[in-house]
Amino acid sequence: MKDQSRIITENHHSPNPLNELSEELQKSVQELTDFKFALDSSSIVAITDAKGRITYVNDKFSLISKYSREELIGSDHRIINSGFHPKSFFKDLWKTISSGEVWNGEIKNRAKDGTYYWVDTTIVPFLGANGKPYQYLAIRHEVTERKKVEEELQSMMTKIIEVQEDERKRLSRNLHDGIGQNLYSHLISINILQSQLEHPLLDILQKEATELIEEVRKISQELRPSVLDDLGLLPAIRSYLTRFSENYQIDVQFDCFLQQRLSSNKEITIYRILQEALINIQKYANAEQVSIIIREIEQEVRVIIEDNGQGFDPSNVTRGVGLFSMEERARAVKGEVHIHSSPGKGTKIVLEIPL
Repeated sequence: MKDQSRIITENHHSPNPLNELSEELQKSVQELTDFKFALDSSSIVAITDAKGRITYVNDKFSLISKYSREELIGSDHRIINSGFHPKSFFKDLWKTISSGEVWNGEIKNRAKDGTYYWVDTTIVPFLGANGKPYQYLAIRHEVTERKKVEEELQSMMTKIIEVQEDERKRLSRNLHDGIGQNLYSHLISINILQSQLEHPLLDILQKEATELIEEVRKISQELRPSVLDDLGLLPAIRSYLTRFSENYQIDVQFDCFLQQRLSSNKEITIYRILQEALINIQKYANAEQVSIIIREIEQEVRVIIEDNGQGFDPSNVTRGVGLFSMEERARAVKGEVHIHSSPGKGTKIVLEIPL
């Protein structure tokens, strides 16, 4: 009897696995609730199913989009599409997340009242047992004010570039039509004197005047090639490449296919970036060959400048004025510059400009 009582007492005090499991579940639920509260308090949250239909939004999503929860649930994110991004942008987004990878980027959306807002977005796919996403969690943070400041700075930079190009054009014309023409007149006068007199100083004056005319012509071309304004991008590039190859003994292969004449600001952007890239190649690459390809692909112009030089590690190189200038010029026409290089394998510069 005593043994039985002892056994009953021991059983009474032994841990109950069900109670422990219940406590763990309650603890997990509480943690999830806390995480959700923290996320909802700080972020714009939405969940969609595998087809992109919205199944959940938090209050911040409704507040910033100005759509009610009822209007959003069951819709997809096209309801807030601003039309700012090209179709390829969202195509790449869906390609990334549908393959099970996390996507991060900035998106410009349109609220119900027609106003626009920017969000820094991270989309996380939830994978099922088959390894395919069954839903997506999108966490966003509004960055509208920062984007406004960036756009204002970009607008200022674009104006600075435009003023710079106008000044270059003015100086180029003044050099060519002013100093250049005066020097040419002096050369004619020297030639007339040479036909009437024989003196070694006249030969020296003729040589110096000819060299000065050529130097003024080169400076004028560097500032703003008249052929770019008069005949367009392709003749200007061919003329520049001919001089470049002759001066630096670098073989340049040029291949271009454009179906239309580009706007003046895009032509000068391509010309200046190509010019800056070739200057860098001549200074640092130790290259013997350069390939330049210009193609019109769908709704963009792509320029590829590739050399067979010594290359470099982009992560270990400080961004200089040249690279900064190329990036800012590309941004001014809503384009992008990408640089691919590695030691011993040359360098490739890719410029993409939307039409």
